[in-house]
Amino acid sequence: MTPRLSPETAAMRDMVLAFAGRDLPAAPDRAFDPADFRRRWRLAGKQGLTGATVPAEYGGSGLDAEAAAVLLEALGEGCPDTGFAFSVAAHLFACLMPIAEFGTDEQKRRWLPALCSGERIAAHGITEPGAGSDTLNLRTQAERRGDHYVLDGSKCFTTNAPVADVFIVQAATRPSGGFFGLTAFVVEAGTPGLRVGRPYAKAGLRGSPTADVYFDGCAVPAGHVLGAEGTGAAVFTGSMKWERTCLFAVYLGAMRRVLDGTVAFAADREQFGVAIGEFQAVSHRIVDMVLALESARLLLFDAARRLSAGEDCDVASALAKLAVSEAAVKVGLDAVQLRGAAGVLDGGPADLLRDALPARIFSGTNEIQKNNIARALGIGGRRPSPRR
Repeated sequence: MTPRLSPETAAMRDMVLAFAGRDLPAAPDRAFDPADFRRRWRLAGKQGLTGATVPAEYGGSGLDAEAAAVLLEALGEGCPDTGFAFSVAAHLFACLMPIAEFGTDEQKRRWLPALCSGERIAAHGITEPGAGSDTLNLRTQAERRGDHYVLDGSKCFTTNAPVADVFIVQAATRPSGGFFGLTAFVVEAGTPGLRVGRPYAKAGLRGSPTADVYFDGCAVPAGHVLGAEGTGAAVFTGSMKWERTCLFAVYLGAMRRVLDGTVAFAADREQFGVAIGEFQAVSHRIVDMVLALESARLLLFDAARRLSAGEDCDVASALAKLAVSEAAVKVGLDAVQLRGAAGVLDGGPADLLRDALPARIFSGTNEIQKNNIARALGIGGRRPSPRR
């Protein structure tokens, strides 16, 4: 079930699929290599992936959400290192789009061209040890002192932090101020008072470097505020619309790659004198995998269409995030089961399953998405008031 694509978008999809399969091989199971990560990142930048949705005047390709979802799906299908594809998507949707949508013209011209080209890498710092889903109660604070803000606090689980050149950071400028208490900052790597911790060892998304980030008297120029003081929650909400829609297209591509391999395996693998695909238990499980993928895909591209059209897509993107993340876990589990003992070896289904598990947590847990959808239906209850 493929959306109708313009000839230009179809050509870009085919180009990304071929590029990813040729130039972005799976990272071997070893210590993270920052130099190789940057080498592949620059290649992705040359293909226009790291700045796909940024306006062309600032170095991007100016694609809308639908076209971006098509390209990210192709990246996920062609690149067996889903962690790397995830890092590209997080850089683009959680970092560059906030600058593109909320930054001043001076800020856009200062940071976006190098971030779009692949010369520089961005990370988004919002999650804290005591504030995951509870994003309005961040402990990291920013105090205005003359022409600077001074940041103190820490962030955890920060994607791309070990290799980032630029950080988008959310901090409380008015503690306990609720929606208007947060402010977004652009912080350059190397700023005194900013420190990045050791990379995490993770079960999934191993190709995506993640670490804690610490701020200790970190002075950031007032001109680095994104939007205006007190608009950080709006900046974050805007980035989540992009992330919950387009980033998850990476998982559609990864599922397609594993599903195609599973169909081929069921046709080739013989037991009791016949291909295992002849057994109804096997064929029905594969049909269920197709159903999960295609249903999730329809929801994601509906959300992308709404985002491209400027329509309200809060519920659509939440549904898409739910459907794709749950489908990825299901497809991974089923593909492992159908391969038997071979399914738990590194590569293919086992990698998809490991990479899919975090998808139910990041970008707002699936439970939070259900809360948001229920609230939109008028049955979610009242939001708790901020802690004081």
